[in-house]
Amino acid sequence: MKLTKNSLLCLCVCLAALPGRAQIAADLSSAAVPPPTAGGVLGVTKDPEGRGLPGVSVTARSTAGKIERTVLSGSDGNFLIADLKPGPYQLIAEAAGLASVAPAIVEITQNQVTYANVQLARVEGAAAPVETPAAQTAVVAELAALKARIEQLEAQLKKQPLVAEARPVEPAPLAAPAAAPAQAPAQAAAPAPPPGPDLQTPFAFGDFTWLNGSSRNKDVAFDTPFFTPEVRFDTHFMTDFNQPRDHTLGGSTESFRSGEFQVEQASVGGDFHWQNVRGRILTMFGMFATTTPRNDPSPGNGQWDLRNAYRYVSEAWGGYHFNVNHGLNVDAGIFVSYIGLFSYYNFDNWTYQPSYVSSNTPWFFNGLRIQWFPTNKLKIEPWIINGWQSYARANGRHGFGGQILYRPHEWLSLVFNNYGNGTDDLGIPGRSRIHTDDSVEVRYYNKPESTGISKAAFSFTVDAGCEYGSGVTCHGGKDGPKQAFLGWMLYTRIWLHKDLLGLTLGGGMMNNPGRYLTLLPPINGADAISGSPYFTENPGQQAHMWDSTITLQYMPKQYITWWGEFGYRHSDIPYFSGRGGITPPGGNNGSPANYVCSSGATAGTNDLATAQVNCGGGPSSVWFPDLRKTQAVISVGVMVKF
Repeated sequence: MKLTKNSLLCLCVCLAALPGRAQIAADLSSAAVPPPTAGGVLGVTKDPEGRGLPGVSVTARSTAGKIERTVLSGSDGNFLIADLKPGPYQLIAEAAGLASVAPAIVEITQNQVTYANVQLARVEGAAAPVETPAAQTAVVAELAALKARIEQLEAQLKKQPLVAEARPVEPAPLAAPAAAPAQAPAQAAAPAPPPGPDLQTPFAFGDFTWLNGSSRNKDVAFDTPFFTPEVRFDTHFMTDFNQPRDHTLGGSTESFRSGEFQVEQASVGGDFHWQNVRGRILTMFGMFATTTPRNDPSPGNGQWDLRNAYRYVSEAWGGYHFNVNHGLNVDAGIFVSYIGLFSYYNFDNWTYQPSYVSSNTPWFFNGLRIQWFPTNKLKIEPWIINGWQSYARANGRHGFGGQILYRPHEWLSLVFNNYGNGTDDLGIPGRSRIHTDDSVEVRYYNKPESTGISKAAFSFTVDAGCEYGSGVTCHGGKDGPKQAFLGWMLYTRIWLHKDLLGLTLGGGMMNNPGRYLTLLPPINGADAISGSPYFTENPGQQAHMWDSTITLQYMPKQYITWWGEFGYRHSDIPYFSGRGGITPPGGNNGSPANYVCSSGATAGTNDLATAQVNCGGGPSSVWFPDLRKTQAVISVGVMVKF
């Protein structure tokens, strides 16, 4: 972690509060800022409810040499202990009736600031520390005496280039010095104003937890200088009004079974970060581990069973952070896609079942991404990837794309995604795909402490794309039928009673002639590689669908969401599971690419006339799934994210 302007200023203040501070201040007045020779620890003391707690005595105790240094946390609970020799330290905090839950162990590194928050719990019989008015006055006077020198240092530092942090951190005001001077000035000056927002770390200038597709966690439950863990659980119960007898739902990336409790996601992992080296791993267990890989046709080209190799991993990448502008990251591996606005992880979204624009577009990419932050409000992110949600390359070309994310204000987010060049139709090497996905999110009302409406926002997304070559065109005509995608989705969100409740209404539509982005129902176990004669995806075949949802979320803590949702979807072609279901008699027979006989055996062909002959009779000798044009689903569930 590099020393930024804010951390260096904090270090200077705390150095001035140590024994011999007058001599140090005099030296700084006559010389340039010397390079730091020690490290420090910066953090926040929090009460049992997770709020910043001022006036807490925080002690850094060396586990090796018994070096101790104590400070008091500032008005927002922030503290900084500087000039610590490298090595392991225990952080111990005490306040009136409170004490740290357990000593936190931090590793201090030379020339770096380590971040560590301290959680306090109530302790019966604990004595409250006494702070005299004289000591308080002395602290204020000490800060006032240093104010002029700090302003001079800040002017010098403005001439030096700043570096971006490897990851967002909580901005912290200056901590009060631990020791009071022997004599206070006759008159105490006014305390220095609190620092402003973090203008160096990308998008740290505002609170963007209101966004659809972004986690609403404001804090992490646990953190270390090397690793920030992440845990997710997602369980639901769904009931389809069509009541399919095989309990199987199709045509979705969120709803898969009816009338059952199912674990959608169980993930464990987190972020690694040390000396600008970074990495992330998040496992994927539950329904997602089966339903996501089956929509990728690329493993059908070649060997090594890539679906099973990757199915239990949703993110796995490593990279490096360069201190360029406000940050430059270069990462390689599997990372989540942004196309479609909604997050791959349901906890981050306003609704559970997203509309087609999100549900039918990629959830992950496999390749290289570059994240450049020229300002703290702008991200430019190119991609070099295997293809459209591809573990491998379905044919001979890589896919290229990228994102531009611009957040000029806390209430506005604009995102533009584009993709092209990839040849993503298995076995059709001459067919290319292009796609654009653009969204705007606006928070138009914000009163967080209101017991009525506390927030209100909307999101609007438009997608357009097409395929061309090998007998299809983007516009139709003599060169081949139209193979295109056009869709939109609109959602409005209202938060109630200090963000305790969230109500979302919305939906969208898509028109996808050629059906190349229409999810294949899993009839007889069909997937993107096998295809199905019961739902073909041939050039020019129509697929026009729309949907709507109403979602209520109850969020008593930032780490948990209870929810209920009603969704209605409509298609102009038979698509959704009906009462008869989409599973053949006796279960899947292992030949999803062929018709099925009424006995449950495979017909051995995807030609209907031949199948009738092979099954020994007329039309009744061939089994057909029960597909409907409408679907109505009521669902409830709980999601947890630490």
